[in-house]
Amino acid sequence: MDPEDEKLVTLARAALGRALVRTWVPAGAAVRDDTGRTYAAASVEMDGASVTALQLAVATAVSSGARRFEAAAVVSDDPTDDVEGRKALNAFGPVTLIRARPDGSVVG
Repeated sequence: MDPEDEKLVTLARAALGRALVRTWVPAGAAVRDDTGRTYAAASVEMDGASVTALQLAVATAVSSGARRFEAAAVVSDDPTDDVEGRKALNAFGPVTLIRARPDGSVVG
């Protein structure tokens, strides 16, 4: 794996520890914009608001000025595709999404 993609997985793994969820499987995510800046976030589930880690990482990047992305990573015990997060990411064009487990092993 590319060192920059490894960095995304590392950032997503660190964000996983900050997840606040009651009914979902916790997740951490990180995105890299087209200038190389990275943004990380954790899934959040509260009364009246639920946001996947990838949605929040994309929103954080966009609120900081990012408009194009190179890659993203999601880390979770259940690293299945995050449909809503993928929609948020792909709203800015096709982007490589790396899915990994908490130990850093990449899935599919």
